[in-house]
Amino acid sequence: VNERLNKIIHDPVFTSRLSFLNWSLNKFINKFSSDIILGRFCLQILPEIHMKIKWLDLDSSSMKNILRAANYPHLHVLGLYNIEEETAKCLFNDERLSCIFTNQITILIISIDPGEKQLSAMENICNRIFTVFMNLTHLMFYDASCENNVRLLFNIPSPRFSSSSLLVLNIKVQTFDVCLYILDGRFEQLHTLHIELANIFPPLGEIENQRKIRNLRGFVLTCMLTTSYYNELILPLIYRMTNLEELGLYFTAHNNETFIDGNNLKKNILNRMSQLNQFSFDIRSVIFINNEMNLPSKEDIQQTFIDFQYMKIISCVDYLLEYKQALCHIYSYPFLMRRFEDITNNFPGGLYPYVRFVSLYDDHPFEHEFFIRISQSFPFMEKLIINNRYAQNQKESYKLMNDNSNLSIAKYYNLITLDIDRAHDDYSEEFLCNTKTYLQNNILLFIRYEALQSVTHNYTRDDTRINCAKINELYLLEKVKDSKSLEDYFPFATIIE
Repeated sequence: VNERLNKIIHDPVFTSRLSFLNWSLNKFINKFSSDIILGRFCLQILPEIHMKIKWLDLDSSSMKNILRAANYPHLHVLGLYNIEEETAKCLFNDERLSCIFTNQITILIISIDPGEKQLSAMENICNRIFTVFMNLTHLMFYDASCENNVRLLFNIPSPRFSSSSLLVLNIKVQTFDVCLYILDGRFEQLHTLHIELANIFPPLGEIENQRKIRNLRGFVLTCMLTTSYYNELILPLIYRMTNLEELGLYFTAHNNETFIDGNNLKKNILNRMSQLNQFSFDIRSVIFINNEMNLPSKEDIQQTFIDFQYMKIISCVDYLLEYKQALCHIYSYPFLMRRFEDITNNFPGGLYPYVRFVSLYDDHPFEHEFFIRISQSFPFMEKLIINNRYAQNQKESYKLMNDNSNLSIAKYYNLITLDIDRAHDDYSEEFLCNTKTYLQNNILLFIRYEALQSVTHNYTRDDTRINCAKINELYLLEKVKDSKSLEDYFPFATIIE
């Protein structure tokens, strides 16, 4: 055994990159189960192989011990996960590690502890990074979950928030102001920027936003909340990037009268950016409708992409009369984003392996076949939210098919969080009945207490016992009336009211 272990740890394929963490349930966890094992690894193994190590991925609880265990003359890529502001401060001020940080590290991957709620944490960590890592070329902020929202926010950036060597930046920020500051010249060599914004509103103060950004070759912009400033802010920013070769746009726009379609993208982007050779997008348009509007169909929208010959474009159009909304969704395929939101019954299907977060929304009911399509299209989905208050129309036919053992089961192999507290009771049955849905263990469930009582027949129904036993955390909006029966029916769940 020792001979085999010795052979493995001296294999350059094994030792060039070492990762000391695992991903589990939307978070990174340390691989070392005890300090004793960590100590042995630091004392006996790392000093033997330190010359071969080029890349380290470390958890906050062990990063200092591992980095201090040996010299790493060839280390140039460093991943620091679950890091807190105080941990970063101590680590970056460590004189024994300053030579590695200052002279060797060119690629830095950072995952900030999602429990770090202070708005200043991201700013302070960023400022320390650019003070310590003087030869940094790539800086990427990465989250274990697509819902972790540790974002950069400041009113006026510190002079330390700059770099003369940075080429690639992947970051989440709170406002459009921060995006403009990043592009005001403080990162003079930057050629690729992937930026996710919480919102897009006009800047509060005077920010340099007129100068051409000639070095930028790749730009990906994602905005989480709906914006009304596509024409006023997004397009003018893109027009400053005169040498852009790759562009990604992912946002929802509120428009007054027209959808953003192929004609719009061709006129406002493709025809104005001569060097652009790669364009991906996921754009939703929302219009609040009245009876006098004459809006296009899905076929009309798809026709506007006739000149996009080297791209596959998918379009969906929905008129939700109950909510007085017209929705248009256009996106390039393959779909590269981690979130796919507000899916309606018009969803065309396909395979979306990168998507982790899905939300469903319609003013018509979702039937069982729809959920089978969803489960097949999003095999790695981790969170599902359903917003639909309309009862299913085909429950009786489902019951007949189930009695004849002909009902197909929707299978969710990677689902972690299920939120149905804004859905009709029928969807509680859809997911908790094991003859309709397969769930993995350790599910977080958000549901209304009355819906739960109804679907489980006051915690006596056998068809729902299997899936209810797979619930790890149960979030209820109303006050629980029969806690003993509830606890018995959810034997492994922590119940939170």
